[in-house]
Amino acid sequence: MILYPAIDLKDGECVRLLRGDMDVATVFNDDPAAQAKAFADEGAEWLHVVDLNGAFEGKPVNADAVDGILKASSMPVQLGGGIRSVAQAVDWVERGLSRVILGTVAIKDPSVVIEACKELPGKVAVGIDARDGFVAVEGWAEVTEITALDLAKKFEDAGVAAIIYTDIERDGAMQGPNTEATSKLANHVSIPIIASGGVSNLDDLSALKAAGNISGVISGRALYDGRIDIASALKLLKD
Repeated sequence: MILYPAIDLKDGECVRLLRGDMDVATVFNDDPAAQAKAFADEGAEWLHVVDLNGAFEGKPVNADAVDGILKASSMPVQLGGGIRSVAQAVDWVERGLSRVILGTVAIKDPSVVIEACKELPGKVAVGIDARDGFVAVEGWAEVTEITALDLAKKFEDAGVAAIIYTDIERDGAMQGPNTEATSKLANHVSIPIIASGGVSNLDDLSALKAAGNISGVISGRALYDGRIDIASALKLLKD
């Protein structure tokens, strides 16, 4: 399994939200590039970045911070939040991103995902954020009537590199990931599934690994709080 340390960007700073609420943000670092370098120095092999402002506004907002992150480290970076068109996706890859994450547009205009996969083979992921099993979009402000599994199945043959599955109720809450729902999703689609939301300690990582069908895990607050040490996490996930 791959560990993806998370940098969530709000107004140019590294923050963590509680269950996606922009009004409940904790600032962990005001220098995203320095944070990215710190994760790389600790041995991280990938980085997960979210433009929170972009997710709500429907367009990239923290581009300068993302560019700084890309310059600070050579490790591959995946980015989500506000990417709503093929042109934006292509632009980000040309600027150095290894993977773009399409979330809201996957619901609102699935053809963008399909076209982006053709333009950028192996570099497009779909972000599926669910509340009680139903997909939420527009920075989680709007809950749809589509289930996470039904959305994932739409892209089964599109060439999607990964699905990032987030249980919103677990995100930032330090209550453990929804391993059962994540593993269930992985059992029903062939696309690699990356777990996100709620990881609070090494036992949570062990549970996700034990599921046997989850390809990666994203962790944010637990890394910033020191509840998870990157070196220990990497050893656990690779053994």
